[in-house]
Amino acid sequence: MSDSAPESRRLAVERDEQLPDIDWTTPPEGAVLSTFAAPSGGLATVSLGDPAHPRVVLVAGATGSKEDFHFVMPELVAAGYYVQSYDLAGQYESHAAGPWNLVPPARHYTLELFVDDMIAFIEAGGGPVHLLGYSFAGVVAQLVAVRRPELVASLTFLGTPPDPGQSFAGVSRLGRFSGLATPAAAANLMRWGVQANVLRVKPGRIAFVRSRFHSTRRDSHRDIMGIMMEAPDVEASLAALEVPKAVAVGEHDLWPLARHARFAEAIGASMHVYRTGHSPCEDAPYELSSDLLALYAKASSPGLPEHPGVSGHPGLPG
Repeated sequence: MSDSAPESRRLAVERDEQLPDIDWTTPPEGAVLSTFAAPSGGLATVSLGDPAHPRVVLVAGATGSKEDFHFVMPELVAAGYYVQSYDLAGQYESHAAGPWNLVPPARHYTLELFVDDMIAFIEAGGGPVHLLGYSFAGVVAQLVAVRRPELVASLTFLGTPPDPGQSFAGVSRLGRFSGLATPAAAANLMRWGVQANVLRVKPGRIAFVRSRFHSTRRDSHRDIMGIMMEAPDVEASLAALEVPKAVAVGEHDLWPLARHARFAEAIGASMHVYRTGHSPCEDAPYELSSDLLALYAKASSPGLPEHPGVSGHPGLPG
C-alpha cells in the first residue's frame, strides 16, 4: 500500500460523512437516460462518461435501481471509465419488462430471465466489463461471470447474499424463520422494513425509496424472493475465474460479516467493509469508489499480486 493510501482513505471517509441530501430522481450531471431492448423488454438505463473508455456496469437488486449509484458513477468517470447502470426487469422504471415479453412468453420472473438480460446488456456495448452486482443482482452476476467469463474484466459483489441455497437462512435474527416464509411473505416483509426504516436516512432518500415502490412490480419482487430462496451454488466456478474479485459490504449488513468473509475466501476475493448497513453505494460511495478503482487497476495490470483480505474496517488488516 502506498504512503498516500491512508490519506486517500481518510479523505474518502470525510466526503462520505458530508454527503448532501439530494433529489435522487435527478441523474448526475452529463448523464444520458435511455432504454435498452433486453429479451424481457425495455430496461431503463443511465450512462455517464465517454463510451470509448473502459466500461463499468453497476446493477442494483430487488427494490433497488440505477439511482443507487448516483455518487459512485461520477467518481469512476473522473478516473477514466464509462459507467452504465440499469433497472432490473420489473423494478422501478423497468416495470414494463417481464416474462410476457419473452419468446415464447412465460408466467414468472426467473433467474434465467435476469441472467439473459444482463448478458444481452453487456454484449450490446462490447466486453469485457467491470461488473458490480448489488444484493440480488450479485446472484445474477455470479451466473453471468461463470457462463460467459469473456464478458467480465472484474467482479464485485456488493451486499450480495453470501450463501447458496436458502439465502435468507443466514440473515441475522430472522434466519431461523426463513424456512417458514413464502416468497410473497418475504417480499411484503422486505417492503415494510425498507419503507419503515427512517433511522439515519435523509428525508430525500427515504422519500425516493418510498415512491420507487409504487413503480416496482410486486410480482417481480415476489419472484426474486423465491429465486433467493434457491440460490445456485457456483462458488467453485467463481474461484476458478482468473479475474480480480471483491466482496464489498456494510458492517451492519443483513448477513453477518462472518458469512461474507466465508464467501470471499471461498471464491478468492478481497473483502472491503464499510461503516454502513446494506447500502455502501449510498452511504459510503467515495470509499467504495476508491476500492473499485483499485480493483480495476488489478484487472488492467494482471502482473500485480492479489492480496485477498479485509480492508476498510477498524481493527482488521487492510
